[in-house]
Amino acid sequence: MAHHHHHHDHSHGDQCAHGHVGHSHAPDHFGFAFAFGATLNTLFVIAELVFGYAANSLALVSDAIHNFSDVISLLLAWWAMWLASKQPTQRHTYGYRRASILAALVNAGLLLIAVGGIAVEAINRLQEPAAVAGRTVVLVAALGILVNGGTALLFMRGRHGDLNIRGAYLHMAADAAVSLGVLLAALIIMATGWLWVDPAISLCIAAVVLASGWGLARDSVNLALDGVPKGIEPAQVREYLVQLEGVTELHDLHIWAMSTNETALTAHLVRPGGYDDSFLHHICEELSQRFNIHHATLQIEASGEVCRLAPAEVV
Repeated sequence: MAHHHHHHDHSHGDQCAHGHVGHSHAPDHFGFAFAFGATLNTLFVIAELVFGYAANSLALVSDAIHNFSDVISLLLAWWAMWLASKQPTQRHTYGYRRASILAALVNAGLLLIAVGGIAVEAINRLQEPAAVAGRTVVLVAALGILVNGGTALLFMRGRHGDLNIRGAYLHMAADAAVSLGVLLAALIIMATGWLWVDPAISLCIAAVVLASGWGLARDSVNLALDGVPKGIEPAQVREYLVQLEGVTELHDLHIWAMSTNETALTAHLVRPGGYDDSFLHHICEELSQRFNIHHATLQIEASGEVCRLAPAEVV
């Protein structure tokens, strides 16, 4: 195609958009949160398994399995954040940002597997109820509320901006709720002697885990398939670009996730009057501020020649 293109690739306008948002790939705060959360939860899983078997409580053992999947997910999310902070290479020109999407996906898978294990065991227990040492369960579950609640608070701040941190927050908040359920189950069993309450609470735990796992799976599959990230309305982005001064047409618009917290956009704008750099920098700044899209590459088409990517059915 003879007409001139302009690939706007992170020149200073886009960079200042980055700085403006305070965009940091692996904040120290979350590095500490991951390390602390993973260590504390590993110790707690061991305690739950030991005391769960000793007390013959399926609720405690199933919570331990659930917590163990959380430790794995914390480590995965932490590893993904570390990978995302690495520099691009010649072969991986975006760096390893997408590792964070894979981690979120694996994370969701682990949650769903844990659900299956807990549910099968709980159904077996409902058929053959067993006695439970209530006092031990109450103490361990109370400890669980503290451990999981404390860890959830560490991730609370970043839960809206990053799918992995949201995953970690959801895991830990669900865990605190689950520990509360285990504690209540033990108190009910001690008061009434109803042994079926233990596996019944285990099934409730499975439902809680299923709910958070399903949401995470849906969002991470969407990102893995280059879907538009949640929270960005493509119609609004299109509307903004079309009404730009001098722009007569927009085509080949793509919006996708580079990682769990970064979004990229490419688009062709037809602008017969040509353009200057300030026009491009202004668009990138606006895309960053309005839509949280920090990596925009725009192609301006000034001549009347029809672009081969202009037809709607061409991707």
